[in-house]
Amino acid sequence: MKNTIRQSDRETESEQSTQRSNERVCSECGSESLVKSDDQGELVCEDCGLIVEEANIDRGPEWRAFNHSERQSKSRVGAPTTQTMHDKGLTTQIDWKNKDAYGRSLSAEKRSQMHRLRKWQERIRTKDAGERNLQFALSEIDRMASALGVPRSVREVASVIYRRALKEDLIRGRSIEGVATGCLYAACRQEGIPRSLSEVAEVSRVERKEIGRTYRYISQELGLEMRPVDPKKYVPRFCSELDLNEEVQAKTNEIIDTTAEKGLLSGKSPTGFAAAAIYAAALLCNEKKTQREVADVAQVTEVTIRNRYQEQIEAMDIE
Repeated sequence: MKNTIRQSDRETESEQSTQRSNERVCSECGSESLVKSDDQGELVCEDCGLIVEEANIDRGPEWRAFNHSERQSKSRVGAPTTQTMHDKGLTTQIDWKNKDAYGRSLSAEKRSQMHRLRKWQERIRTKDAGERNLQFALSEIDRMASALGVPRSVREVASVIYRRALKEDLIRGRSIEGVATGCLYAACRQEGIPRSLSEVAEVSRVERKEIGRTYRYISQELGLEMRPVDPKKYVPRFCSELDLNEEVQAKTNEIIDTTAEKGLLSGKSPTGFAAAAIYAAALLCNEKKTQREVADVAQVTEVTIRNRYQEQIEAMDIE
């Protein structure tokens, strides 16, 4: 009972001290805009520069660093946990260099011993077949994400989706590569990274049809909310690969907005729709590109570009 009363008293005192610090004003100019400097731990007025309080506790490290390499070398913690590794990055690792703590080369006997330790360390990282399969799937996701050039956040999301699918037993009866590729495509959709199914299939070891089938199954079973892809997200990358200027890009976005408002986008492929808009915008801005060039960049057929192009210019009333 006494411990509970003491704990409540401490919580009340901390709340009162926080409230007093929030209500504090500058004694020089009366301003309420007080900020705490990170380097000195002082409470400073933003308006007049008066140091209101200099006895604050500095909770940062005692060392100083002026660039990224110094900050990394002086840090006393390891890398953060990540979902892209089967053990979340919490395992130990034996360095590949055959040197001791002083930088001296090891003897032949010690080198043989370190080789055996590395081999057994690699073996015991995965205790069963399930962990080995998870390790293989996550390495596949990392390989395909690197080939697609997507950011780190997409790899993390794809790894989380794969772990959820594994927990719900959705992998049974399907190939590991197919499920991993479907999770990566779902992560690209969730994070708003414009990558088409054909682009994902190019870096994968499974066919496009299987990727699409697995993606639909996983998104339905896991309840992933997927919005339709906006064709305007493909425009900057396609225009950059076609070496088109900002004027063409702005005109393309205008064509997409106008035609989408009239309902032409419904049921159409976003990549083909964006490619046709780029082709039309390039013609209007005297930056002519052939249908073949645009089709190769967008990975669609020339027939798709011709069909969407005709619909768009008719909706824009362009002769």
